[in-house]
Amino acid sequence: MAGEWRVCTVNEIKADDERAIAIGPFGSRMKADRYVAEGIPVIRGNNISDTRALVGDLVFVSEETADELRSCNVFPGDLVFPHRGAIGQVGIVPKDQRGRYVLSTSLMKLTCNQALVDPLFIFYFFRSDLGRHALLKHASTVGTPGIGQPLSSLRSITVPTPPLPEQRAIAHILGTLDDKIELNRRMNETLEAVARALFESWFVDFDPVRAKAEGRDPGLPQPLADLFPDSFEDSELGEIPKGWEVGTLGEVAEHPRRGVQPNSIEPDTPYIALEHMPKRCIALSNWGLGDELESNKFEFRRGEILFGKLRPYFHKVGVAPVDGVCSTDIVVVAPRTPHWFGFVLSLVSSDEFVEHTNASSTGTKMPRTSWSEMARYDIARPPQPAATAFTETVRPAVDRIIASIHESRTLAVLRDTLLPRLISGDLRAKDAERYVERTMKTVERTRITR
Repeated sequence: MAGEWRVCTVNEIKADDERAIAIGPFGSRMKADRYVAEGIPVIRGNNISDTRALVGDLVFVSEETADELRSCNVFPGDLVFPHRGAIGQVGIVPKDQRGRYVLSTSLMKLTCNQALVDPLFIFYFFRSDLGRHALLKHASTVGTPGIGQPLSSLRSITVPTPPLPEQRAIAHILGTLDDKIELNRRMNETLEAVARALFESWFVDFDPVRAKAEGRDPGLPQPLADLFPDSFEDSELGEIPKGWEVGTLGEVAEHPRRGVQPNSIEPDTPYIALEHMPKRCIALSNWGLGDELESNKFEFRRGEILFGKLRPYFHKVGVAPVDGVCSTDIVVVAPRTPHWFGFVLSLVSSDEFVEHTNASSTGTKMPRTSWSEMARYDIARPPQPAATAFTETVRPAVDRIIASIHESRTLAVLRDTLLPRLISGDLRAKDAERYVERTMKTVERTRITR
């Protein structure tokens, strides 16, 4: 560690406030029946991500409840830690228009004295192996992991503290990488939302057909507008565009059952299980490796669709960003021809389809669907030219999502490589900054040429 660095306890760097270190509420004060549609957002354990951004759906409590739990209010720059469950994780309250949040149960907070330390530097300290170990050494390994005396344990943790300018430089470097990763995540959300809205417009609400039937401009380039009829006809599904057919998902998609035994899986083969799949997000950015698999798996290929069939109400559906293997609790879905890719992806990731699979799943405690049930799902099947046009429209967005996943993984590896060396003082900020700049330029060039 550099000679000018000090070592301080958390108690020495906390703000001079009796609520600078506090623990989330217990018991009835934070039950779900206190949540409201709008109000003060609550930070829960599942909102803490592997970057400094909060993820997932937020819940809210009223202003009155937030005031009642004043010691559990957190503000921009405050750090948030689980003291039960996922010990070793850390989040930081973002600077946004909300102003304040409320801690949920099983969380504790730290407000830093910003005259002594940069909160973002302290955040990254706790993200490092050194910081994680400091939290984990106080945790019980019996039953659900938990810290027996969370506040006193947090106060006693020692933190390396370089001069404030160096702290800020380190935080800036690591924060730049996290910001780019978060930007990619948000861009992927936007691309997915646009593709989903277009699918609903064309193939669920039939907006182009409805506009033409009413004598309105469908708002599409003429070649696309010509792909849609100007009237409807009755069918067993209700009104559908004239000339379209009633069909099933199985007519345009298949389940390639490529079973593979564990002894034939290479150790570095990407492996996707249900725990790697986010809810309501087609961007699959996490996966493990096949080095310790002990049971049969399914093989999938880049660009194929993975559907979590166990407890389908979790809505785990995504596009494979790599070739690999997956759990048998995942159905691999592929369009029968490339023309149907966009249609099949949008259909099986839609709320309506997921609700159908959930309603028809079998089992009570662990309900699951099957490809045979999925394949019977009724659709209004458009002519192939319309499906082709939709695929050609959304394919660039899907390709960009996959490229962003790989880009973000590269940046995350760089961040996690630099993090311990910067936090320990083995690498100075000015040297790391030059390396990050070169890497970012390489990543940008790679994105442009893809």
